[in-house]
Amino acid sequence: ALSTALPAVLSESDADPDVQAIILTGSDPAFCAGFDLRDVGSGEKKGENLHPGYWGALPPTRVPVIGAINGAAITGGLEIALACDFLIASELARFADTHAKVGMLPGWGLTIKLPQLIGVARARRMSLTSEIIDAQTAYQWGLVTEVVPHAELLSRAMTLAEQISANHQASVYAIRALYDEVSSLGDTDAAYEIENKRARAWAQQRSQTLRGNT
Repeated sequence: ALSTALPAVLSESDADPDVQAIILTGSDPAFCAGFDLRDVGSGEKKGENLHPGYWGALPPTRVPVIGAINGAAITGGLEIALACDFLIASELARFADTHAKVGMLPGWGLTIKLPQLIGVARARRMSLTSEIIDAQTAYQWGLVTEVVPHAELLSRAMTLAEQISANHQASVYAIRALYDEVSSLGDTDAAYEIENKRARAWAQQRSQTLRGNT
């Protein structure tokens, strides 16, 4: 499953001493369109503690992770995008949180990360309406840092990665750690734990309901 394979690949890349930045993108036409509802009721429900030792969709990394959003980043895909250091988007990118539409709760930090980027009111709007926003709206709201033509997305991401690599790497690591430390002053870990526990309880209840209806 992507929820376990992606963190493993990311950790493997991060362990390579020659790697100084990671670009995370998808296979056209989607970045990541969420999760398979067939997993609900199975042993791989979203919201389970699939990632022991850390909160969120992606593991902590030594190097920065640039999210290059090439298409749809929906629900779990949006949570993966939010776990990156920052995002750039193709003009074809789309974003949505459809947890409410499919009867699930976010469990990988969406209710913490999304309002940090776009504000509480806009985050609530996305989560409660399940509406899809386009790349330009995502840029105007602060979800992505820039929008580029689709054909130029990876080259632009590479340019940013090269700029990071050209800097003093010890300073890069220290600055990232400082951002993480400052953001945690609002007890972010406690917020992640609350979200994760609620999502796990909801998924378990939902699974029991689905089994009862079969």
